[in-house]
Amino acid sequence: MSDTILPDLQACVVCEDVRQEASGQQTLVGIIGVVPAPAVPLGFFKLCLWTRWCGGTGQFTQHSAILNPEDDEPIAESEVAFQLPALDAHATNVHVFGGIQFQKHGVYTVEIKLDGELKLRFPLPVVPMQGLPQS
Repeated sequence: MSDTILPDLQACVVCEDVRQEASGQQTLVGIIGVVPAPAVPLGFFKLCLWTRWCGGTGQFTQHSAILNPEDDEPIAESEVAFQLPALDAHATNVHVFGGIQFQKHGVYTVEIKLDGELKLRFPLPVVPMQGLPQS
């Protein structure tokens, strides 16, 4: 591998678990777009962040974090190195945040960086149960 080509972040999903199937495929369990919190602090035994990278070549480091609503300080963070040997390859990373605690209601932020450069930032609201929309 002589040249590095920065990959694209194809997908990023917050979920309760990622299971490896016998076929080699992954199953995402409990996809989370908002965290309903009847009371705070609210703890999770495990929270996963699933990402897929493609369209690049080289060696990279992904840094993932969930940031506090007020001061953007991480309440959880993880880092993983990965490699893409060819443009048609992809890399799937699963960050497992164990024992994560949301201390208060508010809009937390999920942040994905590649080699220190911000690639994705999105809200993860932690809302009171009565704040959920009616279906």
